Amino acid sequence: MREIKPNLDGAGLKIGVVLSRFNSNIGDGLLSACKSELLKLGVSTDAITVATVPGALESPLVLQHMAMSGEYDALVALGAIIRGETYHFEVVSNESARGISEVQFNAGIPVANAVLTTEDDDQAIARMHVKGAEAAQVAVEMANLIRAL
Repeated sequence: MREIKPNLDGAGLKIGVVLSRFNSNIGDGLLSACKSELLKLGVSTDAITVATVPGALESPLVLQHMAMSGEYDALVALGAIIRGETYHFEVVSNESARGISEVQFNAGIPVANAVLTTEDDDQAIARMHVKGAEAAQVAVEMANLIRAL
């Protein structure tokens, strides 16, 4: 039986990151943690591309362009959607997640989704560093798994 073990060696991988600027204090924390973890895993600074978009609903389009370029081994979506007083939270949360998943499935490239969906700012702040780092790990592990297959 062939077993493919998790591989978190980022050397030689090219990673694209799309960051939503809405709720920028949370996004900045996510990005900082993600970049730090990518470097720790061996991804070179020159192999990381960061593109920013106004909000989470714009992320899938840019992710799709990056995926279709053939330049990246994996992508990361970063952002924060924080519940407000209207139904808009559900629409943005659901549609951005759907769009991110569609990019992954249609392009055949891993996309780590670290677009936080939280009830309030405190929840987002509590999660941003952990989730940013986890997204980097997911991107590297999945890129290596796809290569191994």
